[in-house]
Amino acid sequence: MVEGNGAVSLILVSHSGEIASGLAEMAAQIAGPTVEIVAAGGAVDGSLGTDGGRVLEALRARAKGAGAVVLVDLGSSVLSVRAALSELTPEELEHLSVADAPLVEGAIAAAVAASTGCTHAEAARAAEEARSVAKL
Repeated sequence: MVEGNGAVSLILVSHSGEIASGLAEMAAQIAGPTVEIVAAGGAVDGSLGTDGGRVLEALRARAKGAGAVVLVDLGSSVLSVRAALSELTPEELEHLSVADAPLVEGAIAAAVAASTGCTHAEAARAAEEARSVAKL
């Protein structure tokens, strides 16, 4: 995790702790030291899965200031994020954007956007725009 300096944060929710951690490291190298990128992946015992408590803690801790963009991989990670969001206050929710984006491409796009000082909503839009970028 990279500690931010008031910039938008990213929260990466994946079934795999290794995917979330590796992607957080990659995005942090690209975005630089001003963007906090949090890996909230895997089950408590290190197996595949999502930990709703870990997700809620990550969201609640960043639901202030510049806020955060939340990116998910699939299935129950979406459910875990939705459940965590339902536990937050309206004031906390104002500081979060959940991006409907591919996890890897979206995280990189959001991290780059966040490094420019944009809002969490703008960083989420950058992540969502990554859906339409052709690779070949």
